[in-house]
Amino acid sequence: MTKALEGIRVLDMTHVQSGPSATQLLAWLGADVVKLEAPSGDITRQQLRDLPGVDSLYFTMLNCNKRSITLNTKTERGKELLTELIRRSDVMVENFGPGAVDRMGFTWDRIQEINPRIVYASIKGFGEGPYTNFKAYEVVAQAMGGSMATTGFEEGPPLATGAQIGDSGTGIHAVAAILAALFQREHTGRGQRVNVAMQHAVLNLCRVKLRDQQRLAHGPLAEYPNEDFGDEVPRSGNASGGGQPGWAVKCAPGGPNDYVYVIVQPVGWEPLTELIGRPELAVDPDWATPEARLPKLGKMFQLIEEWSSTLPKWDVLERLNAHNIPCGPILSTREIIEDASLVANEMVVEVDHPERGTFTTVGSPLKLSDSPVDVNSSPLLGEHNAEVYIGELGLGDEEVRLLKSNGVI
Repeated sequence: MTKALEGIRVLDMTHVQSGPSATQLLAWLGADVVKLEAPSGDITRQQLRDLPGVDSLYFTMLNCNKRSITLNTKTERGKELLTELIRRSDVMVENFGPGAVDRMGFTWDRIQEINPRIVYASIKGFGEGPYTNFKAYEVVAQAMGGSMATTGFEEGPPLATGAQIGDSGTGIHAVAAILAALFQREHTGRGQRVNVAMQHAVLNLCRVKLRDQQRLAHGPLAEYPNEDFGDEVPRSGNASGGGQPGWAVKCAPGGPNDYVYVIVQPVGWEPLTELIGRPELAVDPDWATPEARLPKLGKMFQLIEEWSSTLPKWDVLERLNAHNIPCGPILSTREIIEDASLVANEMVVEVDHPERGTFTTVGSPLKLSDSPVDVNSSPLLGEHNAEVYIGELGLGDEEVRLLKSNGVI
């Protein structure tokens, strides 16, 4: 069976997380992703190692299904080989600092001369302006994209989210742009420049908070549990921030992840009152309607928690679901990695690695009926040098040996 992106060659000049997360998705969709690394390799091969002398999980979990070649692009021969690689590629992706690829001699104009059909995608921390040359990291993007200011509890400091919305979140945005550019190329015959900034991607994911910033002009946000409102959207703990109030309520035996997130819809209030042993609240005018409950959301979830804290979270989940009350248990990382349904859906997968044996990673969240994904191991450093340089670019064995001894590959 063919894959969705079969026949598409991606020159992957990315490192760390934002770029590799994007190119891994392209590889899972069937593209031939050739990861071009300096002879020293992607820095994450060595970061956060759990086994000495073996590629780290940081690297392996972001670079599955790719091929690896090494190239010193600062050398003249390296530039010549990069030129040939660009000529043979459909997509080129990089996430170096601003201007780094230009300084190599590969401006967008030069890249277009080499290959007018190429889609050249860059992932940067910020767009053009005062922040352009700021160094960008995951949590910096969260800080400057609206996430941290609105995450946490009202009296506490701004908090980062555990989801990598700055890095992998930006990678997903980059994939969408790359696919759109490839689709447009079918009509125009031309490639194009794609730019995605981490700050912009985080902001896109925080749009509901900008919605609420504008709503503040008309008064307090009733669905928030906060009592006082200024001129900025406050941190509101675990409030859903949507049209239906929600909160994480404690469960027995009281461990750090013994919680269930519960959303109280109007239709769910009566069965909830039965479950918590307070059926009279279903008809009490102080509680019976959403409008009556909004001013006392804290008290409402306290009543639910008095019931839930006596039961294990899986019992709470079962009883709430029996009444179609939206809810979900807080799953720890251990519970997720052991979750049978995630394994069955190939979202938690075991991958064989030539040096570490096996490792567990996240599978593809993109499920296409005609383009199934087999998650294969990340490549060893330069594993495909001979395959690409000799087999595809036509270099001789002796030249490849010289390139290696001279530090070009």
